[in-house]
Amino acid sequence: MGVKTFAAIDVGSYELSMKIFEICPKEAVREVDHIRYRLELGTQTYRTGKLSHDKVAELCRVLSEFADIMKAYQVSDYKAYGTSAIREMENRAVVLEQIKMRTGIHIDVLSNSEQRFLDYKSIAFRGEKFNKLISNGTAIIDIGGGSVQVSLFDKESLVTTQNMRLGILRIREQLSQLRIKSSQYDGIIEELAASQIEVLEKLYLKGKKIDNIIVVDEYISNALGHKDHSLLKNYIDRNTYEAFMKGMQGRSISEMSKHFQMPEESIFLLYISSMLVMKFVRTMDVATLWIPGVTLCDGIGYEYAEKNKVFSTTHDFEKDIIDCTQNISKRYLGSKKRGETLEKIALTIFDSMKRVHGLGRRERLLLRLAALLHDCGRYITMTNVGEASYEIVMSTEIIGLSHAEREIVANVVRYNYRDFEYLGDGTASSLDKRSYLTVAKLTAILRVATGLDRSHKEKFKGMTASLHERELFLTTDMSHDITLEKGLFDSKAAFFEEIFNVTPVIKQKRGV
Repeated sequence: MGVKTFAAIDVGSYELSMKIFEICPKEAVREVDHIRYRLELGTQTYRTGKLSHDKVAELCRVLSEFADIMKAYQVSDYKAYGTSAIREMENRAVVLEQIKMRTGIHIDVLSNSEQRFLDYKSIAFRGEKFNKLISNGTAIIDIGGGSVQVSLFDKESLVTTQNMRLGILRIREQLSQLRIKSSQYDGIIEELAASQIEVLEKLYLKGKKIDNIIVVDEYISNALGHKDHSLLKNYIDRNTYEAFMKGMQGRSISEMSKHFQMPEESIFLLYISSMLVMKFVRTMDVATLWIPGVTLCDGIGYEYAEKNKVFSTTHDFEKDIIDCTQNISKRYLGSKKRGETLEKIALTIFDSMKRVHGLGRRERLLLRLAALLHDCGRYITMTNVGEASYEIVMSTEIIGLSHAEREIVANVVRYNYRDFEYLGDGTASSLDKRSYLTVAKLTAILRVATGLDRSHKEKFKGMTASLHERELFLTTDMSHDITLEKGLFDSKAAFFEEIFNVTPVIKQKRGV
């Protein structure tokens, strides 16, 4: 691969942003230009669910200019993403079609977990500094216009990620509705944040020591970078951040605008964002902050380079998704031992059936997640496990998964316990045909796996799977009595045979 010019476009809540990157094998990713245009889409969307005709026209005009800039740079490829302002739009499909027709730019809409995962990737690609921080208790505070995402790490493992509707545009809108004096802002922001952060502390921190905070935010990083660019490259201590906060107090908006060289309309958002970070710092009692100044566009650029195998990171993102899922299972008292056994059996079957099922690495990951979460619904009910598990998975954000992928996992878990609903039989689902087939294939594999571990005694934990023509031999070398598994296996195997036209056959090595 030679040098490619790539454009990353972020259609954000309060700004349109485009970064032009040169991507080449030797220098990896190099930023060439950064174009920004302030356009508050979130204010209207969060309040009314729609954009006015004027806003849509302005959005199209700016994106047309972006298209012209891409031509000037001879951009060979681009990726444009919409975030919460587009995501929460009631007439999203109509607006996106207008944009495509008027500008030629196709915008994909990120789910919240996909958006935060890209932000998180942009930090992780900073290498050693990120890996060093998460070796101890660390929280990533990702502040957006519509919400704040908090991701907690402990011993390099992603413990949980939670979304809170504390976005800076939402808070500003709430403050404007209260019609209060500016002197009351501190107290109101404190109350708005405390009500949600205290819940986070009680449910997810539970005494965990958080030593560091990594802040992903446009306004604070711009303000700190203007003051001293080295503050974005290095860690800062709590005292330095508190001094930064005090530097804003007592100054008028116009004074701060001149001091930070930021538009006056951005100063209030800077203030809200800074107050939110201060609340997290005090609640978690952290000593160190890192504000690297990364943006969603950086994450888009890095992901593009990674997919094109320009370079790779030392950080294992797939492990983060699995760690997060294991912690979800733990929260609902799922058996770690049972989940890992089922996961191993399911993956052995998946790997032996590659030439039959035609699925890839991503679907393999979704199967792993379904195996780990297969019985989380037992926390709620023992009689309707499938439906309860489905609701838990659909209601729980798994960072790095799209909404569609989460729905695939949820349906696999559900249909492991109940009759499969075929496409076109009147069922309500947002899944397309490809996703529907993925659900069917993964469900068939998981059903066989659960059938082999019916007694929860790990009789098939070390099994082998061998495909011969239209039979899949599942062989265990364990000496356990497998009468139960054999006797009840037909009901689990029937759906597998229907989906793959392959018959699973249980075998036990002789002499064991």
